[in-house]
Amino acid sequence: MFRIGRRSRIFFVCALLIAPWIIQVIPTISHYLDVLVFAGIYTLITIGLSLLMGYAGQISLGHAAFFGIGAYISGILTVQYEWNPWFCMLVGVVVTVLVAFLIGTPALKLKGHYLAMATLAFGIVVFIFFNEEVAVTGGPDGMGGIPGLSIWGYSFDTELKYYYLVWGIVAAVFLFSVNLVHSRLGRALRAIHTSEIGANAMGVNVSVYKIQIFVYSAALASIAGSLYAHYINFISPGTFDLSFSVKLLIMIVIGGMYSIWGAILGAVLISFLSFEWLEMFKEYEILVFGLILLFVTIFLPDGIISLPKKLRGIMGKSKKPSGQKRD
Repeated sequence: MFRIGRRSRIFFVCALLIAPWIIQVIPTISHYLDVLVFAGIYTLITIGLSLLMGYAGQISLGHAAFFGIGAYISGILTVQYEWNPWFCMLVGVVVTVLVAFLIGTPALKLKGHYLAMATLAFGIVVFIFFNEEVAVTGGPDGMGGIPGLSIWGYSFDTELKYYYLVWGIVAAVFLFSVNLVHSRLGRALRAIHTSEIGANAMGVNVSVYKIQIFVYSAALASIAGSLYAHYINFISPGTFDLSFSVKLLIMIVIGGMYSIWGAILGAVLISFLSFEWLEMFKEYEILVFGLILLFVTIFLPDGIISLPKKLRGIMGKSKKPSGQKRD
């Protein structure tokens, strides 16, 4: 597991605070602020996936469904019933947690590709529901008119305001998740990843811990879905299909699934690749992603977050005297 020092954490926070102002004064990249908002929304999901897949070793290809559940509950309750958006977000989390518990209880008894197929099937079922229940979800045409977020008369009606809202939530979730990793639960998750049999023999309630982290990651995806819906004010089933689940998987693998920092890095990097830097490839974008993923898994199996450590190791070896034995 990779850790970043106090100076790096301070730099990270300062970068989050200063980045929007730097971006806005440079016309050629002024639209990057919008990309950073999406990156923050995706980061909420990847942090949960990092804990689930990187720390607990459980595969999920269905988190696009939890993302969609949060988005559609917020959209339906605000548009059709005119409920308060913040309360709708809370309802979305509660419903998602219940669904994750019902799905995770039997699914997490499976392992490896069987678990992947189970979560994949769940994601497909939810996508079909979004697409076919026209009276509720709007069907393939989607649902518009979703209101933005505001609190005590203060409206998050600009990209800059929404940026600070989203990344403020990300910062809170990040701090909580880091504490979680270094708690008893985090140690149990790492033990489960190493060996479920060994963890069970040491008194770790494997099934309970797996369900807990699965539910937590689903709740984060639901919050992200609500934030997404209230930001773009429109949702459609295509946003929550299998390809998005695969993209989430690519984010944490490229960034480094064994590190929460890697989850953040992967979400930001893939967001810029998707919205900006790979637009020229159009339908061949997935091919480019595949090549990047192949390169990272071969040369950086622990993700890009491990690159500084590898470079230090290479430089350390190169500085050794030629006659000295190398490790």
